[in-house]
This record gives sequence, structure tokens and C-alpha cells, in this order.
Amino acid sequence: MSIPVCAPARPLSRAPKKRLPAGTVDCHFHVFGPERAWPYAPGRSYTPPDATLADYETLADSFGIARSVIIQPSPYGMDNRRSLQAIAESRLPMRAVLVVEPDVSDHDLAEFHRLGARGVRLNLLFGAGLALETAQTLAKRIQGLDWHLQFLADVSTLTDLTGFVERLRVPAVFDHLGHVPAHKGIRDAGFQNLLALVRDGLAWVKLSGTYRSTGLHATPYVDTRPFIDALIDANARQLVWGTDWPHPAIAVPMPDDTELVDQFNEWVDDTAVRQAIFVDNPERLYGFEPYSS
Repeated sequence: MSIPVCAPARPLSRAPKKRLPAGTVDCHFHVFGPERAWPYAPGRSYTPPDATLADYETLADSFGIARSVIIQPSPYGMDNRRSLQAIAESRLPMRAVLVVEPDVSDHDLAEFHRLGARGVRLNLLFGAGLALETAQTLAKRIQGLDWHLQFLADVSTLTDLTGFVERLRVPAVFDHLGHVPAHKGIRDAGFQNLLALVRDGLAWVKLSGTYRSTGLHATPYVDTRPFIDALIDANARQLVWGTDWPHPAIAVPMPDDTELVDQFNEWVDDTAVRQAIFVDNPERLYGFEPYSS
């Protein structure tokens, strides 16, 4: 069976209508390739085009992103070298969220921490049963590092989300609004459970990847706004933002990055809330120093 090839990110069309707050942290992006130097895992579910650190830093400059968190993407499997190399090469302060085996050595975890890692990512969209067991093991391994577990998961499919998160005893971070299909609405039981965890300070959510849950084909993805509004109403101190650049493996036409930022800026315009989501919250979650220009 052939491996699908993803479309590339669109070139920047213009700067956003409104720059992001000083000290903004992009909490979710990837770097891919060049493939000749950084080959992909043979069992991957998609093949991304090259997406260079230089291209990302151009985007960061245009938007006013001061710091970033690189997320280990699935095409590299558990080979975290490309993500860690991006940290070493970047002129922006960076952290990483990696993918590791449950039996990773304490030595390797300590070295990953030194290099900038602050979390481990698990994919619960597929093979959720095994991944849930893995999460418990990994949580015990990282408790002493002040790391978190980050989940790619559709929370509408997780029946015991509350108990699962409470048992981890480390922060739980959910990608892309909890990945609930927009047509299910905010009254979906799984999303309501996520809201309760956010309200109680037991879970974090990334306000990112609206095109991953939308039923629409172009910005603005208005059917996702109620999810963002509900999360902010629940507890804005438990939310962070990310570009999800270069938007790999999506089911809709490739969005324009500037339009995505303009959409978010229009929907989230309260100054205090923006400061929390873009700057203060990610400083707490990823251990960045307080921003000073």
C-alpha cells in the first residue's frame, strides 16, 4: 500500500493584521527533512514534504513568535534526532516534546531534558488501549523531571477521561482542542469531561489545528469557535496556542497561515486572556524564563 504524500505549507502571503503579544510561544510545530539527510520511518502513515527550520523562522518573524516548542512528528517514529537538531540550530529559544519507549533509560531522559525536552507525546487516535497502558508507565518515568504527557486524542472517544488523567499524576496536555469533530458540538460528553479537567487545572489544551476538527473547507472555521470559547470560559490559565506548522496530514485544503492567525486574533481579543495563552501559560508549562524584550 502506498504512503500518502502531504501537501506543503503555503508560502506566506502577508503579515497578520495584528502581531502576536511580545514573548509569544508557538507551542506546536514540526520540522521535516531534508529527506536525504533525515529519512523517515518505513512504517509511517504519511510522507511530509521538506519543511525547513529556516522557513519556520521566517514565519515566526512575520507573526511575532519569540519562542517555540517543536513536537516530534510520527514520520520519524521514535528517532528524535531531527527535532533535537532543530533546537540546536535555532536562533529562537526552544523546547521539545518527544516520542520515547516506556523503557527509555534514565540516562537518556536526563540527556533529553538537557537538550530541551519537556514532555512525551502519545497517539491515542489509533491503538488506544495499548497507548493508555503506556501512558501510565511513562508518567511514572517522567515524574521527577517536571515533564508532561501530551496526547493526540479524540476525547469524545475516551470513556474514562477523568479517571485516566487523575491517575497519571503528571500534567496532561491535549492537542488540537481535544480533536473532537466539530459536528459533535461542545455538549459532547467527552468534551465536557475535558472542560471539567481544564476547569480544575488537571489538564491543558492546545488551541491549535482547528482544520483538524472542522466540517468546513476554508477559513474561518467557524464551527470550531464554540470549542475555543468554551475552553477559555472554563479556565484560560490552562490553555496554550500553536501554529501546527506545516500542517501535515490534514483532510481539508491547505490553509493560509496568516489567515489562521487573523482568525484566532479576531476570536480571542481580550488582552489579559491573550497574554495568558500566548505568553504566561507556556512559560509555566515548558519552563521558559519570563520574557524580557
